[in-house]
Amino acid sequence: MDAAALADVVRALTALPELHSIMVLRHGHVVAEGWASPYAADRLHEVYSLSKSVTSTAVGFAVDEGLFGVDDLVLDLFRDRAPDHPDEHLRRMRVRHLLTMTTGHDQDPSPAVFPSGGDWVTEFLRHPVEHEPGTHFLYNTAGSYMLSALVQQVTGQRLLDYLQPRLFGPLGIEDVTWEQSPTGVDTGGFGLSATTEDIAAIGLLYLQDGVWEGRQLLPDGWAAEATRLHVLNGDDPDDDWAQGYGYQFWRCRPANSWRGDGAFGQYMIGLPEHDVVVATTAGRQDMHDYLQVLWDRLLPGLSDEPSAASDPEGAAHGQYELAEAVAAMRLDPPQGEPTSPTGDRLSGRTISFAPNAYGLRSVVFAVGTDQDRLILELGDQRIEGNIGRSSPAAETADVGHGSPTIVRGSFRRRNPEDVLLSGTWTAPDIYVLTARFVESPFCLTATATVDGDAITVTTSWNASFGPRNLPPFRGTLT
Repeated sequence: MDAAALADVVRALTALPELHSIMVLRHGHVVAEGWASPYAADRLHEVYSLSKSVTSTAVGFAVDEGLFGVDDLVLDLFRDRAPDHPDEHLRRMRVRHLLTMTTGHDQDPSPAVFPSGGDWVTEFLRHPVEHEPGTHFLYNTAGSYMLSALVQQVTGQRLLDYLQPRLFGPLGIEDVTWEQSPTGVDTGGFGLSATTEDIAAIGLLYLQDGVWEGRQLLPDGWAAEATRLHVLNGDDPDDDWAQGYGYQFWRCRPANSWRGDGAFGQYMIGLPEHDVVVATTAGRQDMHDYLQVLWDRLLPGLSDEPSAASDPEGAAHGQYELAEAVAAMRLDPPQGEPTSPTGDRLSGRTISFAPNAYGLRSVVFAVGTDQDRLILELGDQRIEGNIGRSSPAAETADVGHGSPTIVRGSFRRRNPEDVLLSGTWTAPDIYVLTARFVESPFCLTATATVDGDAITVTTSWNASFGPRNLPPFRGTLT
């Protein structure tokens, strides 16, 4: 590996807000790793749809153990929850179609399945199947949930427990968590939280054809079968989401490459031609940019010859550059003045808000010695937290994030979760509050502009499934 090229990769990714962590392995060894403060090596991070690749792994074990087959019919496996009159397309849907996102749905059933609050399997099987299974690719997170439900049905264990002795334990992965459906099934297509090293370890296992420390850990042949091209999904040579799909793995543009892929830059990338694994966590809306950096800057730095052998002085300089690039990985809140006369005037008084998309009814802002205090009436919740001045204050939150409604949907979450709160006066009458959810991709920035007794608040998310910037809302000091 060319350390200077690795440094260039880290710098380029850091310049594209916002990288949370990166780990690069070659020939089974870590050649670069870094976490943007306040993210850290031992902190779990939501990986969203990268969860699908882990769900696929559980399916591989279950198939190898003879519990079901990839060509088994879905309705045969869920007879007790089948609709009374299933259509012919649903009758012909197989496990393989769930794995390859070719269930035959014309529209993704996930938005209808997940908010239902009941049995998601039943809701999935009720949804119309317009195309012959196997003939139509459609990204389908509800289909991934069906795989999780299937594994739990045949094993009597949730994915986390089933994978513990088979995958997590042997890889040294500890404390991973998984969100659950209302019926207690791990969500499968999303909801896994893991460390960057956990992601890298699973990627390395797949790169090594399922072998770990000389032991065939994955079923023989499953790694190649899961990551190979099973279905075409586009014809754009420049689009990494149009290179084909495997068993809950995407194919990539470089030859024979594959990836686990989660919203906002959660990546587990395998480059078999170069014996390289890349794992990232992030909070970036435009995920394509990260992949482009890797193809443009990482691949040219790969060589079969150690750089130190031909240019020891250049190699040493490259290592220095890499260390500097990693050390510069920081995500600090905005800087300004810790106090303001306006803050003193607001302290202890209630700000009442007109109806708004967040459901924020009122705020009490109290100035403290080292930290400020915030009390929010949010919907039917009362939320209190300290706000750091010179450094963020660590709090916990039971609310969701990244969408206009704030509160999560009907599935069970791993609550509470950590949030770092920081506040500063960027001008005498402008206060900027940063809420960084450090176990997830999300960071909320709220800017309050004070004009007499009137307060206008604007908000911005670094990344979101919905609008990132909602209309400003106004409050009155009472």
